[in-house]
Amino acid sequence: MAVDAEEPVERESARVNRWRPTPADPFPLPGPPLLTQGWHDVVFAHWPVPPERVTPLLPAHTRPDVLDGTSYVGLVAFRVPSTEACGIPVGGFQEVNVRLYSVDGHGRRGVVFLSMDADAAHGVLAARALTGLPYMWSDVSLRSAGDAHAGAVRRRLPRGGARGRWRATVGERVERESALERFVTARWGLHTRHAGSTWWIRVAHRPWPLFRARSWEYEGDLLEAASVRVDDHDPVSVLWSPGVDTGVCPSLLPAPPVAVSAGACPA
Repeated sequence: MAVDAEEPVERESARVNRWRPTPADPFPLPGPPLLTQGWHDVVFAHWPVPPERVTPLLPAHTRPDVLDGTSYVGLVAFRVPSTEACGIPVGGFQEVNVRLYSVDGHGRRGVVFLSMDADAAHGVLAARALTGLPYMWSDVSLRSAGDAHAGAVRRRLPRGGARGRWRATVGERVERESALERFVTARWGLHTRHAGSTWWIRVAHRPWPLFRARSWEYEGDLLEAASVRVDDHDPVSVLWSPGVDTGVCPSLLPAPPVAVSAGACPA
């Protein structure tokens, strides 16, 4: 959501305290995207977590976004076949991330990445330097055959780092998404801590075409390595998407101190 720099935070905070569902469509970008990417062959697995358990893992001036009092941690894997930065092609990569869901004092909802494993060393270095995002150089292998989608990751640095392996079998297409499926996929921004401030980076793409998984297998320590403990081994939601093309644009407004209740959402 675009927030006018002249609008008082108090007015915005009062407005976002009226809870509303996550919007199904993105807010328009304020100008041409600085970065464009394809996010393809995406697997989403999600586990419930109490919000107080993950609060210490979020950047300053954000708090957990919740659905019916519960927050979620996600394990998300996908291919990026191409990336353009300011119109310049910079290549593709494969990524596996562990993420939480956040809201800031402007009511802007987002994703907070706890770890981002990618197999392109130059991209890892550039992203860490420019955005503060926790990219790590890793071996990533993603494979698809028919309705089966499998992957594995082994972190190169630090040595002896986290690893994981999974396999999902895709079933029916989602014709009407549940509240949880919208909550974890319709995220139109991300929060990151960089240069002493917490920033919201806006993301825009068409709504995800989603399919529910019929089966799921996972072994690894990616969540534990991100300091997240879940109570059940099995996720409550596993989805797959053929993907979307995405535009990314940073906000010029850093996140103010949180003045909204957990679960508040932007209008």
